[in-house]
Amino acid sequence: MSENNADLEAQLAQARAQAAEAEARAARAEAEAAAARLAALEAQGGSVQAPADPAQNPAENAQDDNPPSDKPHDVQPHADESEQEQESADKASATDKDSAADAPQQAPEGTTDNAPDKPQEDTTPPASSPLADTISAAYAFADTTSAPTITVGTLLDGDTHLPQATATIPLSILNRHLLVAGATGSGKTRTLQLLAEGLSTAGTPVALVDVKGDLTGLAEKGTANDKLAARTTANGQDWQPASFPTQLLTPAGSNAPVPGAMVRTRVSDFGPLLLARALQLNTTQEQALQLIFSWADTNGLELVDLGDLQSVITFLTSPEGKEELSGIGGVSKATAGVILRTLTALASQGGDQFFGEPAFDTADLMKADSDGRGIISLLEVGDMSRQPALISALIMWLLADLFSSLDEVGDLDKPRLTFVFDEAHLLFTDATKEFVRQVVHTVRLIRSKGVSIVFVTQSPTDIPSDVLAQLGSRIQHALRAITPDDQRRLKDAVKTFPTTDLDLAEILTTLGTGEAVVTVLDPKGRPTPPAPFSIWAPASVMGEASDATISTLLSASDLVARYATPVDPRSATEELAERTQKAIDQRAAEEKQAELEKEQEKARKKAEREAEKERARWEKEAQREQQRAQKARERRQRSMESALANVIKSAGTQIGREITRSIFGTRRK
Repeated sequence: MSENNADLEAQLAQARAQAAEAEARAARAEAEAAAARLAALEAQGGSVQAPADPAQNPAENAQDDNPPSDKPHDVQPHADESEQEQESADKASATDKDSAADAPQQAPEGTTDNAPDKPQEDTTPPASSPLADTISAAYAFADTTSAPTITVGTLLDGDTHLPQATATIPLSILNRHLLVAGATGSGKTRTLQLLAEGLSTAGTPVALVDVKGDLTGLAEKGTANDKLAARTTANGQDWQPASFPTQLLTPAGSNAPVPGAMVRTRVSDFGPLLLARALQLNTTQEQALQLIFSWADTNGLELVDLGDLQSVITFLTSPEGKEELSGIGGVSKATAGVILRTLTALASQGGDQFFGEPAFDTADLMKADSDGRGIISLLEVGDMSRQPALISALIMWLLADLFSSLDEVGDLDKPRLTFVFDEAHLLFTDATKEFVRQVVHTVRLIRSKGVSIVFVTQSPTDIPSDVLAQLGSRIQHALRAITPDDQRRLKDAVKTFPTTDLDLAEILTTLGTGEAVVTVLDPKGRPTPPAPFSIWAPASVMGEASDATISTLLSASDLVARYATPVDPRSATEELAERTQKAIDQRAAEEKQAELEKEQEKARKKAEREAEKERARWEKEAQREQQRAQKARERRQRSMESALANVIKSAGTQIGREITRSIFGTRRK
């Protein structure tokens, strides 16, 4: 029974919306007819008093009483809101009858729209308005060119909607990039949804960062209700429900609210600059990381996942790699240790799953469906506050990869791809100068590759001036000026707009939800005058898609199966493990050889000592033998001398005896 009641209520709401829209068209037609009659009379030389404004469109009252909501269309209003909408419908019916019976009258000054005994004031735009004329002339290119455009919103003059003046963005000028800014809850998400719908319809793929999962409604047709009818009628928007081709992506390892095809990348493809940003390294550590990447590349080491980079740093700080570490530009062991610790922290936050293979191919972002509509890729990142540096670096990697892989195409009638960068201020928070320089370089040159970028943040002052200078078009939702810092940021934000007679500081602080100050570049690159506009309503569901729709998207996606299973190829980890083992084996062999040589040296020295001892013994023995021989010779000599002496003595004695005998005659005869 409750489901039947809900269906009846939905049908009733749709019927009311259709009736309100028909009444609004009739009121506009009547006003145009009156203006035509007046112009004809003036042309004939007559003098006639311009008629008073016709009775106010009841749908406009619904818009004023109930400002546009960012909630999904399929969410039923509370009981009090339903009663108010019923009362508003009853008043609208009564007003319509009064308007049919009487000529339109100007509402007396000081009366309110909710006065029950007087016809409500019609919001049909006046025949002429200086602001409307200025804005219509500025956006006249939308009527005089065949180039595709996206209608953004309807001009606001105070609280009055002026449907004859609308803001349109030429798709050819989106390559100059766009800034969408505004305080939380001011309607930025719905503006992004509207832009994505227009781009997809024109055949341009869109990549959107979906933080909360409330952009998945792009895959479902919107549902008409009273609030939506009031908003579209006041804007003069011919609203028709529509859904758009959508694919869901999820960074591997992130806590995303909606599942999708896994997005991974190789560490080497990510590069040292973006990885240093993800690790939040300082300039010195960033330079050290670049040297480590360079060493790995020189040595043919593939860095696929965080484990590979950890293995490289571990190797360089080990005994086997200390000589290599000392030779790559003076990277200290302490700095390498800091990088190693930050890698461990990043791995614990899901980085160990994000870096790996199969790596995501950014060409999968640039696809169209069978009808030629660009596919909207929703990157479901979840709570970016948990991994702000990693997620912002991931988004920048996607842009950098597109920049390096796409060919030059120059200025096109429409972008090949539009990349929407939500929470863009996170990209620059605590960023190094080198990183910001790289971002500026990419933003400045990627337009020649046919890629446009939409930066989304709260205030233009969140974006560095060098980047802000590249953003030609602006959609600025409400800003708050509560604190002195807010007021300073408001003044700075106003200075970023082209010069205008409007009090932008006042306008920006009084804009309602779904309203924004818009200035874009026309096809000749000239900025249009900044003015407040009521942003048109998206044609799809303004909120999360149903579980059934999500399941359908996942089952129909070929990317889910392609990137589902991670693989672990041969990379730096395995290569360094082998090198380390070889180094260990070689060191062991060297140690063994050294030990052998030591033993051999020891044996040699021992042999030498033994030989020396033997030689000394032989020398000593020879010396003794020599001494013995000498003594023997000396004994022989003495013996010979003694014998000779004896002979001589004996001979002398004999001779003496003979002589004596001769002399004394005693010689025998």
